[in-house]
Amino acid sequence: QVQLVESGGGLVQAGGSLRLSCVASGSILNINTMSWYRRAPGKQRELVATSDTSGSTNYGDFVKGRFTISRDNAKNTVYLQMNNLKPEDTAVYYCNANVFTLDYRIQFFWGQGTQVTVSS
Repeated sequence: QVQLVESGGGLVQAGGSLRLSCVASGSILNINTMSWYRRAPGKQRELVATSDTSGSTNYGDFVKGRFTISRDNAKNTVYLQMNNLKPEDTAVYYCNANVFTLDYRIQFFWGQGTQVTVSS
């Protein structure tokens, strides 16, 4: 139906930056919210950032101005610019999209995740 493919993860030193991308494709009529979540080892999944169709954004408290979510609606793509990364940001980052699909249903879809590792 709908596929989300993340990219941009990797290994970076503390204080460095990474930019994650997530491209949605498939049976899409419209994408509502697009979000980034993360799951660190031994921890529950948590919301990193979300963006709705109006451009309104919301961030997890731990972001503290370090990350920025943005969207290119024409390309069905969401980005996460991460600056001043810390070792505690190490996690698998997942893209999530709320999609109005061609069969006229509203569904949530997840990407496969991309690993972000921040060394101290």
